[in-house]
Amino acid sequence: MPTFAAVDIGSNSVRLKIARLVRGRLQAIHEDREVTRLGEGVFRSGFLTPESISETVKVLRRFHRATQQVVTHGVRVVATSALRDARNAQAFLEWVRSATGWKVEIISGLEEARLIHLGLVSNLHIDNSPTLMVDLGGGSCELTISSRGHIRDMVSLPLGAVRLTDEFLSHDPPRKGEQKRMQGFIAREVNRIASRVVAAKVRSVIATSGTAAALAATASHLRKNVRRERLIVSRAEMARLARRLSRLAVDERRQMEGIGPRRAEIIVAGAFVFSELLERCHLKGFRYSALGLRDGILAQMAAEYDRSTRSGRQIESERWESVTRAVRHYNVDMRHALDVRNSAMLLFSALRPVHGLPPEFREWLSAAAMLYEVGDYVNRNGHHRHTYYIISNSEILGYTPQQRRIVGAIARYLGKSRPTVEDMAMKGIDPAERSNVYKAIMLLRLARALNLGRTRAVQKIRVSHRAGEVRLTLVPRRRMGVDLELWAIERDAVYFREVFGRELSTALA
Repeated sequence: MPTFAAVDIGSNSVRLKIARLVRGRLQAIHEDREVTRLGEGVFRSGFLTPESISETVKVLRRFHRATQQVVTHGVRVVATSALRDARNAQAFLEWVRSATGWKVEIISGLEEARLIHLGLVSNLHIDNSPTLMVDLGGGSCELTISSRGHIRDMVSLPLGAVRLTDEFLSHDPPRKGEQKRMQGFIAREVNRIASRVVAAKVRSVIATSGTAAALAATASHLRKNVRRERLIVSRAEMARLARRLSRLAVDERRQMEGIGPRRAEIIVAGAFVFSELLERCHLKGFRYSALGLRDGILAQMAAEYDRSTRSGRQIESERWESVTRAVRHYNVDMRHALDVRNSAMLLFSALRPVHGLPPEFREWLSAAAMLYEVGDYVNRNGHHRHTYYIISNSEILGYTPQQRRIVGAIARYLGKSRPTVEDMAMKGIDPAERSNVYKAIMLLRLARALNLGRTRAVQKIRVSHRAGEVRLTLVPRRRMGVDLELWAIERDAVYFREVFGRELSTALA
């Protein structure tokens, strides 16, 4: 049975979760966690400290030993806010790679939010009403509005508990002026999304992360004449708890039920984030879930191994929604994009024995067909280069940076230029994948050629292939010519032979 491992390098703690895929569901077999406070100081100075790097790498070595015992199908290691902000992040990445062999992936705040959402919807039963998902980490706070299992809105705010503590709270307990400035900053950031949360008519709030766990446990312990097993932390409770924690010194906070020794140092900032969020968004309260980023990473890995899983269907839906959202944002002609995509999918299926591409390239080709004209949004001149830059650097959710580079490269070469290993777009591709990218580029060139006139002149395409030849037979719509399309296909015949080693010919039905 396939076994996967997810490592989450956060600004406050580092987490490991190993799970086995059994009959389409992930079963956890090992978990580990350590507070290393990697983000401490980075939000003020811009640099990770040698001490925090050393401590984090030490923990990662321990995680590495654990994965070597049981993992069979890969380890994915992601880093979040502290590494996004650190000017010396590259030194940390190289140290980790030297110590463990792992390549750390620094993900954006929105990708972090998407993965947390994936982890929750893949493992929890969430009703169809609008739900706000909150992950308050050490460096940032990810907010996602979900409805019927789909992301409707999300934002990443710089409201991590470590970040706010470092920037605003210098005394123990915090002084009133420090607390007031911090609350003002939190209010400003929360107001960025408050109106959207209210408009979404959010019915429930699910909070993840260690800070949410500590606040939920403490609130439960402080209740009087209330059943402790009640899961919801109300808005009023959260406001009282934030005020109470702010009056206590760190040693007193450490003595409170549910707050660990290291969490006590940053819990005040986290409490005020939740208090402001519930108040300004008119939310009744939140319930805590132990799921989080690492569960989303595992769900993604399982889906890429077996697309029939629940998370596989979820990811496919998220990717399609993200691609179509990008089409609209960059003012691409949706009808033409869909026509080119349909032709590309037909060619992918009909020529499978010829191209031999891995199944995942079908999705990369589909996305490239939809997005190949996004570069026009920047400038018609050099639009192919702009297309690559936009696709490889935009927040097209559900795709890793490497996958976005592949999609961008497939969409890049639809003009006169052809890919070479010296090109920037091809340099970003794993050498083992380059030959597959060349094939996908050729398929997209043909799909575009079949729709070059934008008139839907080609009603149907018949594809046949023999040992040394591929033939495309075009069935024109009544009283419409396909001369432009035939010319475009024949122009690529030489390149087709270079890529596939076969002759390309055309015919009219």
